[in-house]
Amino acid sequence: MTKKLTTIKQFIDKSIGEWKSIRSTHTLAFQEFENSTSKIYIKHINVKNKKVIEIFKNYKLSLNLESIAIFIKWQAISDWEDDDMSERDENILIFLPKDENSGIVLRNKGYTESFISSSNYFIDEENNLQIKTIYKSTVSEERISFLSTHIRSRFSTIRNLENNSVIQTSHTSEIRNLTSPKD
Repeated sequence: MTKKLTTIKQFIDKSIGEWKSIRSTHTLAFQEFENSTSKIYIKHINVKNKKVIEIFKNYKLSLNLESIAIFIKWQAISDWEDDDMSERDENILIFLPKDENSGIVLRNKGYTESFISSSNYFIDEENNLQIKTIYKSTVSEERISFLSTHIRSRFSTIRNLENNSVIQTSHTSEIRNLTSPKD
């Protein structure tokens, strides 16, 4: 019996909502360790939204009505901060499916290196979302898994593009806030 893979639309729909994130990051080259907590908000955004259309223009692509766009914003507090200052940011991700389980992600800015970037994604046999982004000097690989309906796990690795050495690893546990509306 073959297991039916989750589609990218189903995975994104499950991800909509407010999440509390607990992240542990290991910067191997400097032997540094960082813990952070975040609030993450994920919501659908209409593909005809002017910000989405602008991203398509930046990539020199025509608007694709089959794409799925999400808006993500977060506020993080790190144990590296001496005065408990928080960091905030936001991003728009546009998933352009090649099929139900794989495709390309367009972003208005990168995560590892801060410029527009695209990634390849696929849903693996265990229904994890795998995302790989090649930047100018690094490669970022991320796996996002649902451990239950309201708990996600993210593992990421950043490698040096030139020699493939591991620069940084991180693990994140995300717990859905059930008191907030999903969308």
